[in-house]
Amino acid sequence: MTPLAQSRNLAARMGRWSASHWKTAVFGWLAFVIAAFAIGSAVGTKTIDETDQNVGEARRGDHILQDAGYPQSSPITEIVILQSTTKTIDDAGFRAAVDEVVDAVNDLPTIKNVRSPLQGENDAQVSKDRRTALVEWDMKGTQDVAEKNVDKIVAATDKVAKAHPDLYIGQAGSASSNKALNAMFADSLKDAGTRSIPLTLAILLIVFGSLLAAGVPLLLALTAVAAAIGLNALPSHFIPTSEDVAAVILLVGLAVGVDYVLFYLTRYREERANGRSEQAALEAAAATSGRSVLISGVTVMIAMAGMLFSGDKTFMSFSIATMLVVAIAMLGSLTVLPALLSRLGDGIERGRIPYLGRRRRNPGGSRVWARILSPALRHPVIAAVGSAAVLLVMAVPVLHLHTAQSGFEALSKNAPTVETLTKIQDSFEGEASPASVAVRTDTDSVAFKNAANELKARVVESSRMHGPVNVEINPAHTVARIDIPLNGSGVDDESNAALKELREQILPPTVGQLDRAEYAVTGGTAASADFNSAMKKSVPIVFGFVLTFAFLLLLVTFRSVVVAAKAIVLNLLSVAAAYGAVVAIFQYGWGENLLNFNSNGGIANWLPMFMFVILFGLSMDYHVFILSRVREAYDRGMSTDEAVEHGIKSTAGVVTSAAIVMVGAFLIFATLPFLDFKEIGIGLAVAVLLDATIVRAFLLPATLKLLGDWNWYLPKWLEWLPQINHETEAPTAPPESAPVYA
Repeated sequence: MTPLAQSRNLAARMGRWSASHWKTAVFGWLAFVIAAFAIGSAVGTKTIDETDQNVGEARRGDHILQDAGYPQSSPITEIVILQSTTKTIDDAGFRAAVDEVVDAVNDLPTIKNVRSPLQGENDAQVSKDRRTALVEWDMKGTQDVAEKNVDKIVAATDKVAKAHPDLYIGQAGSASSNKALNAMFADSLKDAGTRSIPLTLAILLIVFGSLLAAGVPLLLALTAVAAAIGLNALPSHFIPTSEDVAAVILLVGLAVGVDYVLFYLTRYREERANGRSEQAALEAAAATSGRSVLISGVTVMIAMAGMLFSGDKTFMSFSIATMLVVAIAMLGSLTVLPALLSRLGDGIERGRIPYLGRRRRNPGGSRVWARILSPALRHPVIAAVGSAAVLLVMAVPVLHLHTAQSGFEALSKNAPTVETLTKIQDSFEGEASPASVAVRTDTDSVAFKNAANELKARVVESSRMHGPVNVEINPAHTVARIDIPLNGSGVDDESNAALKELREQILPPTVGQLDRAEYAVTGGTAASADFNSAMKKSVPIVFGFVLTFAFLLLLVTFRSVVVAAKAIVLNLLSVAAAYGAVVAIFQYGWGENLLNFNSNGGIANWLPMFMFVILFGLSMDYHVFILSRVREAYDRGMSTDEAVEHGIKSTAGVVTSAAIVMVGAFLIFATLPFLDFKEIGIGLAVAVLLDATIVRAFLLPATLKLLGDWNWYLPKWLEWLPQINHETEAPTAPPESAPVYA
């Protein structure tokens, strides 16, 4: 038997080496994954410090307070709310319950500054209808210390609540709420993994019809995720990582890891169905799909690298983590998979499932997809205009996009402490998330005391904020933290207007007049506003970087200005449509009942940039895979029309399968109780679905058909670009008979 003419591209050489050294490739991979995870566990992962999470003025305020010895930018405050539908705080039973709460916590050594609504002039701790009252105190130590000590306190207040069933008594705050919600977050990630893995396996079983063929992509993807989580610990000591990064690695790693193996393995099976020997089929898959995986992986990594220019440590950590998992998944598909195929051959079909076993893929593509694509190829103008119009209409809500930092109100109603926090917010506007003004000055001076009194007076006069204004001085008497409740939910227009008034009208004529004083406003509202402002400056840089380098890579790959430009435009359309869907569902609140969430009038402030780079990278997977097949057919001598029809029809099935895997994995995140996860899950799922249907089934084939030979236009002054061979030669010897499965 004469082997297939050997390709010399990098992916083909990697596949050839792995096939010849299958033990080294397979066991070397396993050793790499184990070592990566062990190294990560040994060195530990450094997460972003609270004082480095914020940007702009909020970050300056955080650092002023941290340098002065404050454990965090805002006090670690715990609140117990007592509420009745019939009694007021003037009733003896209500007052007795308040005293019992105070007595239960007052002597605990881990708290300080207990504030009762029955002592002194604490009317601000009593609601206007006097049916709700708050008992407040601050926790000692850092956030971690407070969370370790808060369980005993919660148990004490719960005991009081059980003794007074006629009252609603609940505790919430910086320590108790964070601890409970973090535990819920960890459980949610476990649920996501538990649900996504069997769902992905089920989809792959339908695609391949055999246990082994379905298990290989999932196993390679999961090992890539494990290795990336381990190795991500190393760069975290230079650029601290977000606590959400494990979820991002799972989300991206499972998607691209399965996709890359799916592309490669499907091409191998197709070549066997074409009659090629196992060796020739493997060579063809490495030279074609392997090359597409390599190009797609590099494109995705370029897109992810764009987040490094955001200037935000959370985005930078996302960038590093996603580039890492994509690189590892790409490496696994280009080395381990050909090694396994060289050893297993047609044994990859073992464990066939009755009724799911499929015949080898017809090289011409499935009849179903031939029927779907035919209208776009017969009527390209109608298909192009109609599909573009659908995407543009879906993108209209983007014009009203508003970003906000997600708070407790965006959590599901049954999330821990959310009911208590909601009651506090409803009864005491601004109590749950006050603005904190950090002032570095001589706090013993008469000038500061006068400025603080003037500040309090102006706050009382304002219609956008209210008292009580709490002033806390550090032990060195060099820094003051002034907490001011703002109207609104903390992230809405009302709160932002209050923050603007505080920064621009109230502080400059008060603490702003102190000699050599430094001040800055931090807190939840300030952090959200400053983040939004920073994103407006960095988004053009990130988007420009991603679009420019993606265009250049596609230009070199396909030697066509038209193909590269059109890929950018089509991807932007699908991303814009996905943005529109997210705004309609979450900002407008159209999906509240279906997805069990409460809209906060915006979408997560980190979502637009993150969605753009993720979607742009993932969309390129399909684009490169399809266009590589079209170009391959064109290089063999087909006309452009024939190449378009052959390339799209022959890849439609595998692209659909890959899209279903991605959509399934992403939708798992939409079932989690955190609003940010719901938004990213729905946004990514909608975008991939649109990309695999409207864009790939109608818009792409229609535009390719309309442009004809112009698709391959390259100016003469760019003829120096390297020539990448997309052709795969036919076998020169009579083919082996490939097994046909019933």
